[in-house]
Amino acid sequence: MTATRSGRRAQTRAGSRLPKTATRSAATVDRWWQPLRHPAVVPGRRTLDFTVLMMTTMALTFIGLMMVLSASAVVGLEETGTPWFYLQRQGMWAAIGFVAMLIAMRIDYRDLARISPVILAVAFALLVLVLIPSVGVRVNGARRWLSFGPITVQPSEFAKLALALFASDLIARRSNVVHDNRQVLLPVLGLSLGLAAMVLIQPNQGTASILVAIAMVLLFVGGVSVWSLGTVTIGLAAAFVGFAVLTPYRRARLGAWGDPFLDPDGAGYQAVQSLVGVASGGVDGVGLGAGRAKWGFLPFAHTDFIFTVVAEELGFIGAVALVALFVGLLFFGLHVSMRAPDRLGMLLAAGLPTAIVMQAFINIGAAINVLPISGVPLPFVSMGGSSLVVNMAAMGIVLNIARQVRE
Repeated sequence: MTATRSGRRAQTRAGSRLPKTATRSAATVDRWWQPLRHPAVVPGRRTLDFTVLMMTTMALTFIGLMMVLSASAVVGLEETGTPWFYLQRQGMWAAIGFVAMLIAMRIDYRDLARISPVILAVAFALLVLVLIPSVGVRVNGARRWLSFGPITVQPSEFAKLALALFASDLIARRSNVVHDNRQVLLPVLGLSLGLAAMVLIQPNQGTASILVAIAMVLLFVGGVSVWSLGTVTIGLAAAFVGFAVLTPYRRARLGAWGDPFLDPDGAGYQAVQSLVGVASGGVDGVGLGAGRAKWGFLPFAHTDFIFTVVAEELGFIGAVALVALFVGLLFFGLHVSMRAPDRLGMLLAAGLPTAIVMQAFINIGAAINVLPISGVPLPFVSMGGSSLVVNMAAMGIVLNIARQVRE
């Protein structure tokens, strides 16, 4: 017993002789890495929701890589001399997205919410940089990208995640005054409209509409008055139609949506070629890689219209299977939301999958001419690094919540 006490006193004296700088450094490191050891996160815990959401996310990513190769082989060969160019780039982004998903799974979502103002500020700054002519990259008349050497990013994609985190945190913290529109509805809506206005200038009405829709979904899930949301929705719909009618190229898109065969070689060309590609697939498709739409007939086959390539090459069966994966993503995301440990988790688990699936059905609706062409990519499937990384990070947050659900 005496020897034990002597040993402890010796250890205490040795610890007291450590330099103060080393002690402060250790404390700093521990503070920075503390979010990774949040007591609410159970590292080894797995639930059915977690497993299904993880498998669905990876399945969509794999299908995306497969279809990007098929849809971009022709244009890649023409532009770069190799059919593998776009697959290599998308594969790089998929690897980055996988790392982002793992990090989001490991850092507790409450800690991410605490730094959401910083994330939102960065998103705002990037959106401002895009609008500077000497900084923003202009492609096909739109200025939506920033270039960092060989890497090109689209800040509007990061703005979606930043908005979802910040708005969810605000609604959760003000849950006791959720029916006070000045406390919840107006701040969240005003923030989303500010982001949407910056995206609309690029111009990118499709993404701007999704930003506002994310805010509306979170407000609805958060318990804001349905009457207030209904009034706002009517006003936003009128503004959407107004922007579409007053802008010539958007007005042409609306006209082509009504009947694309009135101008099959002009404004209705993309819609007609997309419908032809979808119809050519039949029940079981023409075979992976054997589609004809990507051979110069359908513009942006590997980005905006990749669902057409899926329907043509994999047929009705493949298209329905892809839709079923998105439906599963939404269903299990909502199931996690209902079992989330707190209001913040409930909002994020409902809002993030809903935003992803909503964008998917906007893209698919445009491909089959149920909705006007909006130019938004198909999540996880279309070529686009920023979209893939952000969507995988968003699912990482949902998976983090799924590890902490109530039994």
